Amino acid sequence: MDANAYQGTVDKIAPKRPILMNCLKAFLVGGIICGIGQLIAFFYMYFFNFTERTASNPTVATLIFISMILTGFGLYKKIGQFGGAGSAVPVTGFGNAIISASIEHRSEGFILGIGGNMFKLAGSVIVYGVFSAFIVALIKTILVQMGVISW
Repeated sequence: MDANAYQGTVDKIAPKRPILMNCLKAFLVGGIICGIGQLIAFFYMYFFNFTERTASNPTVATLIFISMILTGFGLYKKIGQFGGAGSAVPVTGFGNAIISASIEHRSEGFILGIGGNMFKLAGSVIVYGVFSAFIVALIKTILVQMGVISW
């Protein structure tokens, strides 16, 4: 059997992926997570007199903390299985990635297991996030200095 015939057989036998349903689930889960984040931001603005701008940092920290707690109890995995990328793309996916690696390597001890493996995946996210934020800030600063945009 040549490669084309084999691929044709695989295409006939393989189950079709429900792409539209997966997109809708991801949209729903991501939207719910973002809605919860907005409620948390309103909480900080109302009860602690934060501004919209200053409420963002504690809101992100709270969302990460909640996702870490849910991951520890095994609930975030179920949310991820249902919502797919809708649970991985928001900042809660970052918290899930950190704690999942920690839980997986806890048998190796606190230093080499948890501490050493906690930032394997999350470390690259932090590095590229900081680097891209630097580049965007540099471009913005140049555009402000040139008078193209005002801030």
